[in-house]
Amino acid sequence: METLIDQSYRTGVFDELAFTYAPIGLVVTENRVIRDCNRTFATMFGYERSELQGQTFALLYPTDEEFSNIRDRGITALRESNTYWDERIMARKDSSLFWCRTRGHSFTPEEPLMRAVWSFADLSDVRPYQPLTRREREIVSHLADGLTSKEIALKLELSYRTVEVYRAKMLKKFGVSNTSALFQSLGAIGTEHVVSR
Repeated sequence: METLIDQSYRTGVFDELAFTYAPIGLVVTENRVIRDCNRTFATMFGYERSELQGQTFALLYPTDEEFSNIRDRGITALRESNTYWDERIMARKDSSLFWCRTRGHSFTPEEPLMRAVWSFADLSDVRPYQPLTRREREIVSHLADGLTSKEIALKLELSYRTVEVYRAKMLKKFGVSNTSALFQSLGAIGTEHVVSR
């Protein structure tokens, strides 16, 4: 019986082979539903491919609330340039959390999430997950976007003082003296593409 590998090399048609065995997670979506994914994507999240097909992306986030908070991020970029990327915290089947780099391309830019293809790279080797509360992740993400404590307070509908208290506790928690060092201790976070809320 001829294998997919043998058949691909015999016919010169490598699409299915490349998708199935790519060393990065690949997923094809329709309206936030996983239509298909490759082995690397499924393994990264601790599932079999068949378990993910037909599921919404909400399954892969730490909480439904966190999925709701970031699910529409990137729509504008996809409409304008048809590409988007960020780095975010995702959840495996066993509930363990990890940093992931996500890149997307829409086949329907007028409705960016109608049909799209995404790549996912596990960043655990370069950015190990550090346990943060949901609120801490929100604040770190906004700090990474360059917002001041006052701006974060407005966005999160908190007092300025509450944001400052969270920031101070995180600095103490990681034994650092400033936000830049905090980003370094979290694995070099510090770009506009970080989404951890």
